Amino acid sequence: MPQSYSSIWLHLIWSTKNREPILVPGLKQEVFQVINTTAKDHEIYLDCINGVEDHIHLLVRLRTDQSVADIVKTIKGNSWEFFKSDPEKYISWQDGFAVFSVSPDQLKKVRSYIYNQEKHHRDKSFSDEMKLIKDVAKS
Repeated sequence: MPQSYSSIWLHLIWSTKNREPILVPGLKQEVFQVINTTAKDHEIYLDCINGVEDHIHLLVRLRTDQSVADIVKTIKGNSWEFFKSDPEKYISWQDGFAVFSVSPDQLKKVRSYIYNQEKHHRDKSFSDEMKLIKDVAKS
């Protein structure tokens, strides 16, 4: 096979440091723009991104020469670096992350879930959400 191909889809989730609710609407969009630019600059295929004040969700396709840890390190590191010198926009990410594999036939469902974060969090905490996602992943 002369070319490599990957269809490894990942649902990535991480929170702000100490789950501080710092991703207010204006800053959240700016953070997402920086993350999108970082993904493009590092050839990370970012399908979609969204989140609420204290955490974000991303849907990413992993290339054959990429690792999950490297992708997360790049995105978290570059976004932190971009905002670190501005005390009004300073963001910091919690150590660690969650990652779940996504079957290609579930992509539409995961995209919808990510796009509807605000709706999900009207009555569900981040902890409740993580428990639910983990339970679904086990089944």
